[in-house]
Amino acid sequence: MKFLVVDDEKDVEMLFRQKFRKEVRSGQIELEFAFSGSEALERLENQQPPDIVHIFSDINMPGMTGLELLEQVKSRFPDINVSMISAYGDDENYNRAINSGAKEFFTKPIDFDTLKQEMTNMLDEGN
Repeated sequence: MKFLVVDDEKDVEMLFRQKFRKEVRSGQIELEFAFSGSEALERLENQQPPDIVHIFSDINMPGMTGLELLEQVKSRFPDINVSMISAYGDDENYNRAINSGAKEFFTKPIDFDTLKQEMTNMLDEGN
């Protein structure tokens, strides 16, 4: 199962690779990274159909925001789940994300136990 993490902060890649090292090594999951919303869309468009099943995207990024990416993904690739990550757990971002079709909303610093549980649930569902 392939996950795409979208965040303009490059150290997020190292953090995800560290936290999911065991799952990646065992072949349970694959992690890919994009550092902007437009890079994420480009990656999805270059594979028909896309092999990404779930996207974890930061909200606050330069250029295309995570919420704009969410709306693009939901309209063009409706089968791909998207969860949002934000440094700000405010109601406005939360409501906009959920109303736009986000599966889940995480605040930074990320609770990786909760994130792993979401991934495990998807693996168990085979989705």
